[in-house]
Amino acid sequence: MKRAVAPSPPRPLALSRVAVSPRLRVSASLPWIAIPAAVLAAYWPALRGGLVWDDPAHVTAPALQSLQGLWRIWFSLHATQQYYPLLHSVFWIEHRLWGDAVLGYHLANLAQHALGACLVVLIVRRLNLPGAWLAGMVFALHPVCVEAVAWISEQKSTLSAVFYLSSAFIYLGFDRNRRRSSYLLALGLFVLALLTKTVTATLPFALLVVFWWQRGRLDLRRDVRPLLPWMALGAVSGLFTAWVERTIIGAQGAAFALSLTQRFLLAGRAIWFYAAKLIWPANLIFSYPRWKIDPAAPPQYLYLLGVIAVLVLLCLVGRASRPARVLQDPLRAPLAAFLLYTGTLFPVLGFFNIYPFIFSYVADHFQYLATLALIVPLSSILVSFLTRLGKPADIVLPAVLLAILGTLTWRQSQIYRDRETLYRATLVGNPASWLAHNNLGVALLDKPGHLAEAKTEYQAALTLNPDDAEAHNNLGNALARMPGRLPEAIREFEIAIRLEPRLAQAHQNLGNALARNPKRLQDSIAQFEIALQLKPDDPQIRNDLGVTMLQIPGHLADAITQFQDAVHVSPGDAVFRTNLGNALSQIPERRPEAVAQFQAILRRDPNNAQAHNSMAIALAQMPGHLPDAITEFQAALRSEPNFAEAHNNLGRALSQMPSRLPEAIAEYQAALQIKPDYAQARANLEAACKQDPKSCPTKLP
Repeated sequence: MKRAVAPSPPRPLALSRVAVSPRLRVSASLPWIAIPAAVLAAYWPALRGGLVWDDPAHVTAPALQSLQGLWRIWFSLHATQQYYPLLHSVFWIEHRLWGDAVLGYHLANLAQHALGACLVVLIVRRLNLPGAWLAGMVFALHPVCVEAVAWISEQKSTLSAVFYLSSAFIYLGFDRNRRRSSYLLALGLFVLALLTKTVTATLPFALLVVFWWQRGRLDLRRDVRPLLPWMALGAVSGLFTAWVERTIIGAQGAAFALSLTQRFLLAGRAIWFYAAKLIWPANLIFSYPRWKIDPAAPPQYLYLLGVIAVLVLLCLVGRASRPARVLQDPLRAPLAAFLLYTGTLFPVLGFFNIYPFIFSYVADHFQYLATLALIVPLSSILVSFLTRLGKPADIVLPAVLLAILGTLTWRQSQIYRDRETLYRATLVGNPASWLAHNNLGVALLDKPGHLAEAKTEYQAALTLNPDDAEAHNNLGNALARMPGRLPEAIREFEIAIRLEPRLAQAHQNLGNALARNPKRLQDSIAQFEIALQLKPDDPQIRNDLGVTMLQIPGHLADAITQFQDAVHVSPGDAVFRTNLGNALSQIPERRPEAVAQFQAILRRDPNNAQAHNSMAIALAQMPGHLPDAITEFQAALRSEPNFAEAHNNLGRALSQMPSRLPEAIAEYQAALQIKPDYAQARANLEAACKQDPKSCPTKLP
């Protein structure tokens, strides 16, 4: 019997044979180009913005710039300001790429924010909602995001958002294909998000809300069970971060002593605050006034009651949905958006102590991720409505909205161009911000001619908050720079220590102040030792301790040990190596070691005049190396022609060669032209002139 053969199905048209118009390809890619271009334009004023507030604690410190520093980022809780090892590893890599140049960090923040906005588009499309591009653009340009994007430290928000949204996008795909590879990839991205910022721990709960909205019910096996490991990881990560905030960063004490009632009142008010700023982004401030949460004030309960009322209303509406017959029923959407918004905000609503609460209970960057819970549904509603209206409304109105948001973001990002501008703008919106007064003082302290103004700002901060230990410490710093004010400075450092005994910087500053009095060197050392107990890995404290020990006879070996420890922690710091080399050069048999330290500096920075000068001094004391010393002094002067000490030192080296005494006299004269009151150079010139009167000027300078 002849076997029947089934007819072959028609062959699909090969895609490679379909001619795709170049114009179509360009038009399809334009929206993806529009988001980063819009972000770059809106944030242009912030691109050159300097380091603000805690940025120096995030841009990789010298002590962490080595491979050993990278190890410490992962395995030492005290190495960085917050234990977010992936974030600080990224900062470590960025520092390798562009060093301390702020432009690179700002561009990284902008790129991550733009990528996050593109991921929003992909997720909204995957959810089959209208308005994907509008949602992505609104997120990209909304001014409430400026704090997270323009502030370098908040790269933890933009970077964690990329991991969070990537994980959500992949997991939504897994929900359809159930591929193990998709699940593992999504889980890996979620872990990366947690290692960058632990507020992302809310992701598995957000996914469950989305599934409930889509299907009207949650299936234990399909929906809940795969996310149980995620919930466990998120809970452990969140609790660990809460412990770090309390015990290491210092989020405990009277400023954080809120009762459970107060915490609920705070949460209710914060939810309304954030929603209001998102819908109407006016009067955005870097640091908002800190609310007084008073359970005895009946009006404060209105916020919480309002949240409860909205929740009850949305639950009643949600119950009217038809889960068995309608997917993504619009009646479930409002409750889903509410749960997503408040759930994503939950870590920062006041139920856990976080250190910024000492300044304010709310901050724009706290709602960076949560904004999407409202931006996405509102964008979908707007696009659906405008589609019914037709052209040109469906094009003109979104364009007007984005233009307004972009303009507001451009204006808001201007205040991040430098520290002084940021804190002055903060004080306009929040005059009672002792944080802004203190930080403005820090910004002014190193600005030439602004020392008195810095002191005034510290005093203003203390008027608002007399118990601010850091402001007392900073005021002491300012006073220590003023002639005759050292006793007042010491008193301020002592007050800071009494208020906050664990403030290592106050102990360090007190040690440096006491070291200026030869009779109190031992007291100074005691303060440095306390500071080291609090921050054992701080190389600057060890360096300062070594400098003080050099002033005490018989402590040269101890000083060398401290300098060696500082160099071990921060091998790239030229000051630490210079001090170590100078100390080693005081021991004749260890001068070759001193020279090696200076050579290490010059390998990194061949034009370091101080290193050339110090190495020359060491070489001049080593038999047979006087010509090498002269060469190094000359190299120092090529790098820094107005280096008076190097001119004087070169003169001393040349004077040891009788035939070069006229050159020595010329070097002493050059030193005195730069520093007319340079007593040592004058004495050397007078001595040289006695040996060779013919080479001397008729009148000494």
